[in-house]
Amino acid sequence: MNCYLFLVYMHMNQTPKRHRFPVSIISHTVWLYNRFNNSYRDIQEQMAYRGIILSHETVRFWCYKFASYFQNVIRKKERKPTDKWHLDEMNVKINGEKFVLWRAVDSSGFELEVLLQKRRNKESAIRFLTRLLSRYPSPKIIVTDKLRSYKAPIKNIYPKATHISHKSLNNRVENAHQPTRRKEKILIKFKSPGGAQTTISLMGKIRNIFAVEVGRYTKKAEEQRAAFLRAKSIWNEGAQSILAA
Repeated sequence: MNCYLFLVYMHMNQTPKRHRFPVSIISHTVWLYNRFNNSYRDIQEQMAYRGIILSHETVRFWCYKFASYFQNVIRKKERKPTDKWHLDEMNVKINGEKFVLWRAVDSSGFELEVLLQKRRNKESAIRFLTRLLSRYPSPKIIVTDKLRSYKAPIKNIYPKATHISHKSLNNRVENAHQPTRRKEKILIKFKSPGGAQTTISLMGKIRNIFAVEVGRYTKKAEEQRAAFLRAKSIWNEGAQSILAA
């Protein structure tokens, strides 16, 4: 085990091509930005306190460039969702333009997918549900609000699922919107649709392994520590995939 940890340590201190910082610093920077309510300049200050001098633009570049590496690894390692899903939408303003963020979580709050789109209509619902179907098996129950755009697409794409349309039963996914709202407030606004999609997607995946799975309020301290170590191991694997690229 000590030999394994030593190899991981050595691997994490390697530097990706055309970068001057080791992957351990890059991964920690990306984690800090997406796990907590930090801006790029907040991360710049936090890293400077540790003696690591970065510009906020470097932080932004890393978060945008390397997000997919971590996301891909987390998707492969994450647990299977429960058979009850909650779907909802929220409005997001980007440069003064209104977008609709579609989100799906399971009954435990585990985020399945988010998709930023221009409209809240049937075509957008079909696009979102098709994306979900391509990544996860069909659930038994799908809970949505009263949006009529869900009715026909769910019936066609998930014919065996029971569709429940009731606003008061959808608190699970509405709670999942809160981290996005807090991030939006810290940043004042998201700067571009692509950047918003990248950030919100990775935030959800990080929250799955570092918050939902760790169970801060539901598990014993020993179980939390073990779950956190598993989450950190997955994150380190994502960092190592940067070197393999």
